[in-house]
Amino acid sequence: MNPLVTHFPGLSLRQMEQFERLGALYREWNERINVISRKDMEELYTHHVLHSLSIGRFISFKPATRILDAGTGGGFPGVPLAILFPEASFILADSIGKKIRVVQAICGEIGLDNVRVVSARVESIRESFDFVVARAVTTLPVLYRWVKPLISREGFNDISNGLICLKGGELEPELKPFREQAQVVSVSSFFEEPYFEEKKIIFIPVC
Repeated sequence: MNPLVTHFPGLSLRQMEQFERLGALYREWNERINVISRKDMEELYTHHVLHSLSIGRFISFKPATRILDAGTGGGFPGVPLAILFPEASFILADSIGKKIRVVQAICGEIGLDNVRVVSARVESIRESFDFVVARAVTTLPVLYRWVKPLISREGFNDISNGLICLKGGELEPELKPFREQAQVVSVSSFFEEPYFEEKKIIFIPVC
């Protein structure tokens, strides 16, 4: 069974249809351009979609929230989050053109009209956002240095504006510069699947 049915029972019919279409679309595109490992394609909804949506359990983005997905790769976490929060505004950015083409096509196919996809390095972007989200892009100190100038200090969500990262493995060295401000949340506190046992959400507010 698709794990989204269990974890997000309040999805609208349109959202369910959009999520359902992702499986076939990613399989189709992955045969042409490898954006997801072959092994992971069998676990797309758990390893990629549900993992991305853990951010949606950490924070419920309010309407008009502006979010940058930095280094979106194949569209994660940005595409699932844009489906979950249709009234928020997303920019999905990556410097690898072939991946951006896939993300652009998939967003078009499922009718995601709250998303703009751009081919750009994060440090070259000159816009303002409430939050930057990222998954497995680079180390936290480097990513924070890139995105800090892009994050507005004036927020209206339930938590302060900032950087939200999905990470796994040994994080202590990366977290050392942010020991006083970083919030670390286990994804397993939201989802019981074994895959999430070592996965973390890292939130670093921008003050």
